[in-house]
This record gives sequence, C-alpha cells and structure tokens, in this order.
Amino acid sequence: MTYQEAVDYIEEIPKFTKKHTLDHTREFLRGLGNPEKDQKIIHVAGTNGKGSVCAYLRAMLEADGKTTGFFTSPHLVKINERICLNGQPVSDEEFLRAFEKVKTTVDEMSGAGFAHPSYFEFLFYMGIKLFDQAESGFTVLETGLGGRLDTTNVIRHPLAVVITSISLDHTQYLGDTVEKIAYQKAGIIKPGVPVIYEREDPRTAAVIEKEAAASHSAVYPVDGQGYVIDGWEEHGIRARLERLDGSYLPVLIPSQAEYQVMNALAAMRTVEVLAQQNGDIQLSEEALKRGLETMRWPARMEEAAPGLYLDGAHNPGGMEAFIKTAARLCETGRKRAFLLFSSVSDKAHDTMIREIAAGLPLDAVAVAHIQSDRGLEAEVLEAEFKAVSGCRIYGFGTTKEALMALLAWQDEDHLLFCVGSLYLMGEIKTILGGMSDD
Repeated sequence: MTYQEAVDYIEEIPKFTKKHTLDHTREFLRGLGNPEKDQKIIHVAGTNGKGSVCAYLRAMLEADGKTTGFFTSPHLVKINERICLNGQPVSDEEFLRAFEKVKTTVDEMSGAGFAHPSYFEFLFYMGIKLFDQAESGFTVLETGLGGRLDTTNVIRHPLAVVITSISLDHTQYLGDTVEKIAYQKAGIIKPGVPVIYEREDPRTAAVIEKEAAASHSAVYPVDGQGYVIDGWEEHGIRARLERLDGSYLPVLIPSQAEYQVMNALAAMRTVEVLAQQNGDIQLSEEALKRGLETMRWPARMEEAAPGLYLDGAHNPGGMEAFIKTAARLCETGRKRAFLLFSSVSDKAHDTMIREIAAGLPLDAVAVAHIQSDRGLEAEVLEAEFKAVSGCRIYGFGTTKEALMALLAWQDEDHLLFCVGSLYLMGEIKTILGGMSDD
C-alpha cells in the first residue's frame, strides 16, 4: 500500500463507522500491545488555547533536549500534521508504517466482531503506537472533542492534566452552558494527577476545582494576575511570567495576541509542576525562555505575510480574543481593516459576524464558501454581514477568489484579516503555499 492509499482509506472512514465507547478504545489499545502504558503523557483539554499550550509544552521540552510526540487535531493542510515527532509532522514513510500496524490490528479485531474505529480513533492509535516505537520522551496529547468521553481519555496515568479556557462550542454534544462544558473537559482529571487550569471564569473554575477535589488532585490555577505585559513589539509581546516561587521569567511571546501570554503561562506552570514532582524533569531557565520564544502555532493570529493575519477563531471565546487583538493592531497602526470570513453551518456564524462588525473598523469584507459539506454558502454570509455592517460586502464562490480580492485591496492604510474557520485557514495556507512555490 502507498502513503496516498493509506490517506484515502482514512478519509473514507467517516462514511462507514462512528465514534465508540472508551471500553472499545481500550480493547483496541490492548490489541496494539498497550503502547500508551509506559509513555510520559501530558493531557490537555479546553475550548480555546489547547493546541497552543501543547505547542509551548513540546517547544520547552525540546529546547531542553528532550524528545516529544505530539498528537493534535485538526490538520490545516496535510494529515501528517496530527502526529508530530520533535516538533515536526511525521514523514510519509513513518505515517504509512504506523497506518499498516493499526490496519493489521483493525482487521484482526474486526474479525473478532469489533466495530471499525472512527476517523479520529484510527489516527489516535497511529499516533500513540508511533510515539511508543519512537521512544519519545514525552507525549503531549490534545483532546479532540470535550474530554470525559473523548477517545484520548483512555489514558489512565498522565503526568499532568491541563485545562485551558472554556467557552460555548459544540453545545449539541457538550452542553449549553459553560458549566456543563467545563464538566466534560474536567473529565480528563485522574486521581492524584496535578491539574493546571485557567481560572479567569469563576463558573468554569468552580467545576474544575470540584472535580479535582473529588480525585484528590492538586490544583494550580493560572489567570491574568500571573503575568505582566511590558509592551508590544514588531515580533511579539514583551512579558514577564510569574513562576511558582514568585519570581518572574521575562520573555518575548512570539504573537500579537495577549491570549498567547496566558497560554504560555499555563504551559510554563505545567513544566514547573512536573519538575516539582520529578527530579528528572528539570528545565533550565534558558530552555524555558527558548521554548516559549520559538514556539510556532499556525493560524492563531499568525502573520502569514506582511499585514496579513490568519486566525482560526470559530467560537465566542475565540472570536472575542481575535477582535481584541485585531482592533488593537488597527488602533496602534492607525489603520483600518479588510476582512475575509467564512464559517461552517453548525457554528454561531451570525453572532460572530455581529461581533466582528461591532468591534473592527471595517472598510470591506469578502466572504467565501469553503470546500466542506458543512460550509455555508457565500450568499448566506453576505446577507448576514449586510444586515449589521455598512461597509462593502463581496461574496465569492471559492476561498482562492476571495483571498485574491483581499490581497488586491491591500494598501498602506489597511490590515488584512482572515478569520472564521480552521477549514478556511487550511485552504488559505494551501493557496499561499502554492503562491510561494511559483
């Protein structure tokens, strides 16, 4: 079998199976030889920021010479992005070898009457098996959806549990209040395992603290009191992060978004807590700084080209953070905004559009239909923007047409922002990658 045939097989999975129970997942892991059993796993959940926290964690560990495996979702351009070794997506050859091992087990288990794994489950098995065979020193594991019932929650003994900011998203699965969603996220807490969590919202913090107390798990909250911002620079935010001993670590966070300072703080606190518990996990101050300052996480307020920012905000919390950063960039640069927006149908697109129109100095908006079965038609988005904004609104049939228009509008008086869906970010990065190859 070739790499592309393996990818095609995985992409077909959603057509013939569905998500399964954690018991089902445990049986498959047993069939794979329980590759998760001896891994040093840091388990991360949350609505917004969990991918960034994972990226900061692995960057700090790698800066200290430690090896890492990182399982994340979704991918933006290529499926290999979901399984990373030492900060890089696995090669096509590594991906294929992991696929073949999992496929063999799937065939054996199917013959014994077990249902075929879902898309996410199959990739999780590939990642956890590959990390075990690569003997990665640490596995940074990002949950998929929620936490309590998420496939990744089969991990029984993580080193630490991290829960980032929580807001309304996937309400049809996780609940219609932040407290209900927090309960699902807090489901990854394990007995006696330390919990590092964002405490900005007292409603979600109370839920997490209650679950941690029931598991006799020590808690380490982080919030806005734990850092000081000294200023914004061209390449990031100059900040000081409070350490467990009360001292401060000065760093240049490589982002224009203040929420990344909070994510960096949560990741640093996690490493400090691990060091407290295990003498083998002692990261130097130099490694902490180098990891935090060199972290890269695409499509999270990423300046993909001069004056062109990509942000995959697609829920209320993420959109609020995006608008805050984009508005500050416009204000400090004395510029106005051109925007490219798209969304899938099951997101609160009308609410996000109202917030964007109210919060940004818009002069023109391009909306596009993304290539997804859930992608909204441009006509729907165009009508929603026209209902709340007096600026020029243009609808396009494809992301490429919309992006080309946005780039054609670019001038010294405007910043360009692309926001609204990670599917949109993936399409944009593919287009920009093709342009750079020309």
